[in-house]
Amino acid sequence: MSEWLGNPSNAVAPQCPISKVYKFAFRSIARKFVKPLVTSHGNWDIREAIILRLTDEAGRVGWGEIAPISWFGSETLEQALDFCHQLPKEITEEMIFSVPDQLSACQFGFESALEGLGENSITQDSSLLTYSGLLPTGEATLNQWQGLWDKGYRTFKWKIGVDAIAQELAIFHSLIHTLPNTAKLRLDANGGLNYEQAKLWLETCDNLQRNIEFIEQPLAVEQFSQMRALSECYSTAIALDESVATLKEIASVYQQGWRGIFVIKPGIVGSPSRLRQFCQTYQIDAVFSSVFETAIGRQVALQLAAELSRHHRAVGFGINHFFAQEETWLQHVIQDL
Repeated sequence: MSEWLGNPSNAVAPQCPISKVYKFAFRSIARKFVKPLVTSHGNWDIREAIILRLTDEAGRVGWGEIAPISWFGSETLEQALDFCHQLPKEITEEMIFSVPDQLSACQFGFESALEGLGENSITQDSSLLTYSGLLPTGEATLNQWQGLWDKGYRTFKWKIGVDAIAQELAIFHSLIHTLPNTAKLRLDANGGLNYEQAKLWLETCDNLQRNIEFIEQPLAVEQFSQMRALSECYSTAIALDESVATLKEIASVYQQGWRGIFVIKPGIVGSPSRLRQFCQTYQIDAVFSSVFETAIGRQVALQLAAELSRHHRAVGFGINHFFAQEETWLQHVIQDL
């Protein structure tokens, strides 16, 4: 186990005795959020990504998406574009499974396209998944959760660590007493709290004894030991997110003893085949979450979630309301590629 955990690259990739050849094409895209997404890392106005296409010798097409979030732990969009530009117009399976770990979003995109061709495909039905809806920050959440509830969402995520803690706690108390008793709430700090603030949030949630599912990444990545200690002191669960952005990081915190919740973003975590191997081997408690990808990346991510979710937690893909007219727009992108 320690060898695998120390270097996820040691996991065995699907064997390719005769490496097939695929025509390769790609295109960069940019979508504007309906409203900027506000996090402790700042405001996010435009979602940029890369759509890629693989075509086999029979003319079948597989689509993939490279959607990096560099401030979350993946490569930058520029690094991903440079990698794509350096590739020839025909690539092999061996080249796809040799994408370096430093390009985790690229690993996901290329393997996704290959799986779309039926190679090592995922067949798990994702239609039974339940979804978590992302609420706006600040007081706006008090007026907007009802719209998501009416659409069928029963789990909500609210970002904290954005405004003054006293203001957020006041809004939180209003929100938690307004939500129906059957609703679940996730609080996502994006690593934006200090130790004392994290303790205050955990104490507040413990005292409320309401349906707080977990607090997500309360402290910065380098404060892993403090988060592990806090997880042992409070009944409110802590989930790691930024600390487990890639497969290498997932393996590292597992080796250091983390047995709590892992928030996995398939779009940037790395190789789907190696993610599947790790989850099946160690049976971790995973929550699967979006990176604001298009329907191309989302389909593969949801299939992985359906296959690998042990505790049937709601997936964090309730983000469609952050973009306008994606389906029509994406059809034009595909036609132009």
